[in-house]
Amino acid sequence: MSVVIVGTNGVARLLEEAERVAMVKARGVVPVACGDSIPEAPARGAFRVFDPVALYPDGSDYAVKSAGYRGRKAIRLADAFDKMEGQARKVLFEPHQKAIGRNYGALFEKLDAAGVRCSSVEAMQQQASGGGGEYMDALLRDRQRLDDMQNRVGYGVALSVRRVRPSARGKVGLIKDRSLIDMVCVQDLTLSEVLRKCGWVADGQRAQGKHIKSLRLALLSALDRMAGVSRSGRVAPYHSGAAPGIASEQWRNRPKNGD
Repeated sequence: MSVVIVGTNGVARLLEEAERVAMVKARGVVPVACGDSIPEAPARGAFRVFDPVALYPDGSDYAVKSAGYRGRKAIRLADAFDKMEGQARKVLFEPHQKAIGRNYGALFEKLDAAGVRCSSVEAMQQQASGGGGEYMDALLRDRQRLDDMQNRVGYGVALSVRRVRPSARGKVGLIKDRSLIDMVCVQDLTLSEVLRKCGWVADGQRAQGKHIKSLRLALLSALDRMAGVSRSGRVAPYHSGAAPGIASEQWRNRPKNGD
C-alpha cells in the first residue's frame, strides 16, 4: 500500500518520492565547519573537507597555520583517489602518487580546454615564434611537461594485468599503462569502473578482487614512474629517449631460436 502526503498547497506526493528528494538534498549539505558561504548543491557530487594551510611569520622563522577564512574549513570535489580510499577505508596511495596523478589530470584538462592537447610541440614552437607571445610560450611549457609525464609512464601494457590467466579474463581488452592513467587521473574512474569499462566485469557481477589488486599494482608502478620515483623511494633518473616499457616490449618481441 502506498502512502500519500498532501501538502498545504493541495499537491500530493508519494512518501517514497519525498524520501528520495530528502536523500538527494542531504548529499548537498555543507558541514557546519565550512561556514555558510558555500551553497548547498546536491549536483556537486561527492566532496572532501580539508583545512587550508599557509606559511606565516613566526619570529625568525615560518610556521604552518590554518589559512581558512575565520578558521573555516574548505571543500573540494572527491576524485578517483578519494573514492577508492573511501571505499577501502584505508590509505591505498602514497602522497607523491596522488599528487602527481592530480597534477597530471589538471594539466591534461588545462591543455584540452586550450585546444592544444593533440598539438605537436613543433607546431606550437612555430606559432610561438610567429608572434604567439607569452601565452603560447606558457602552453608550450605545459605541453612539454605533459609529454614528459606520458613518456615516463610509457605505452606498454600493464604487466601485472597481463599475468592474469587468459581463461580468467574472457574476451576483454588489455589495459595499457597510459590508458589506465588517463581513466583514473582524467576521467576519475575507480579501478572497479576501469575493469567494467574495459570488459573485465560481466553484467550484473562485481569486479574480482584479484583483478583489482593486479590493476592497483600496475597503477602504483605507473604513478611512481611518472613522478620519477624508484621503488626505493629515491628519485629515479629519467632520460628523454625511449619511453619506459619500450625496451621490455622489444625484448618480448625479440627473435626466438629458429626464427
